[in-house]
Amino acid sequence: MLRFVAILLLGLFQSCFAQTFSPSREQPPAVPREFRGAWSACVYNIDWPSRKGMSAGSQQAELRAILNRMQSLNMNAIIFQVRPNADAVYNSSLEPWSSWISGTMGRSPGYDPLSFCISEAHARGIEVHAWFNPFRALPNSSMPTARNHVTRTNPSVIRKFKSYSWMDPASSWTRSHALKVMMDVVRRYDIDGLHIDDYFYPYPDLNKDLTPKQKFPDGKTPAQRRAYVDGFVKDMYSAVKREKPWVRVGISPFGIWRPGVPSGTTAKIDAYRHLSADSRKWLANGWCDYLSPQLYWRINSEQSFTRLLSWWRQQGQRPVWPGVATSRINSSEDPGRPASEIVNQLNFTRKVGRNWVGHVHWSMKSLMENRGGINSALQRNFYAEAALVPPMPWLSTKAPPSPRVSATGTSSGVQVQWNRVSGGAKYAVQARYGKTWRCIKVLSGGSSGVTVPAGAQAVAVTAVDRFGTASAPSVLSAR
Repeated sequence: MLRFVAILLLGLFQSCFAQTFSPSREQPPAVPREFRGAWSACVYNIDWPSRKGMSAGSQQAELRAILNRMQSLNMNAIIFQVRPNADAVYNSSLEPWSSWISGTMGRSPGYDPLSFCISEAHARGIEVHAWFNPFRALPNSSMPTARNHVTRTNPSVIRKFKSYSWMDPASSWTRSHALKVMMDVVRRYDIDGLHIDDYFYPYPDLNKDLTPKQKFPDGKTPAQRRAYVDGFVKDMYSAVKREKPWVRVGISPFGIWRPGVPSGTTAKIDAYRHLSADSRKWLANGWCDYLSPQLYWRINSEQSFTRLLSWWRQQGQRPVWPGVATSRINSSEDPGRPASEIVNQLNFTRKVGRNWVGHVHWSMKSLMENRGGINSALQRNFYAEAALVPPMPWLSTKAPPSPRVSATGTSSGVQVQWNRVSGGAKYAVQARYGKTWRCIKVLSGGSSGVTVPAGAQAVAVTAVDRFGTASAPSVLSAR
């Protein structure tokens, strides 16, 4: 009886504070747009999983913790390594399971990590960009391999260089196989992006005169090698767009195109010559949907972050979202680098150049460790509210329909509901408190409701399609 009375009184209490909302002509500001990504590397167990051979449950718990941290920071994209060395962090008929996951190449971890990552990330409104290395066969040629690894099935395309086993990019089989592997994932998995890194040809050891101590053993000139890589990048972009045009293609090259460019920049590595990476051409020609050059240096250095980013953002029409070295906070790689260096770099990314803003943290481990208190600085200065990944107007500008929205306010919060619309891949929910609008949540396309903090005087819901194109917001104001 007492329990019934308590429930009745609670209902009466809540009804006294109930708000009613009705359609409004009020226009909220545009939903914030920023690519807030982080790389998660499995090679050498840098980020995830923390060690080889963990149980499926332990691996899944670690990945959930990573995605929970990203969600708490209002980040919106994980760049998830799925092919570190001609192996697979997913169920593949083309290449063996990765030893970085199961502990033994070819042995299943007992579940599909990529499928699990997509399901968990999308439930949190986070995009998954599948990260491939196209040509590296092994980082150490002495590693044990499975019977169906390329070093055993196609040894004629393997070149030994330093400690590496490398699939020769000059081989048409190498290029077609890499593309076949990538497109297999694009077709079978609901990824949001396909991402490749800076390893086209391997990094050389250099003498003082900056010439390689040894040459990659293929008998090809630097110009021939660039032509092979250029062709691969162009074909990769075209193949993805034919299959699923909304899948973003991202490339993360070495951060300096050539030594001395822009003026005053120094570098021992000439990525154009040594790695055969003409990344400026790829950006200028639109062979990617975003470029993330690895700008891991400080602002005040010969490889100045600000000078380089300013230059990169003048080289094409597509977004440049730089890689930032959050991992070097309080690190032996760069002794004394404070979290404020990263804060200042991110602040600069929002001020300079054309197109949409964004950045990518190297790597997720530094955010899991909260290096130098960086998480608090990000929450306070940059990630205070949720943000949508920027759109791709060069691919589509057709907006999805606006959702129909209803809302009821109580003392515990405002219950917002909407109908799922055709083409809606995400929903952005905004709320106004006083005169200030905030983006409260970005939710998956399977969502149809959320509770926003109490006291909101207006709410708005915007549908967003796979290209990032937004509908007109549906707005309700409290009466």
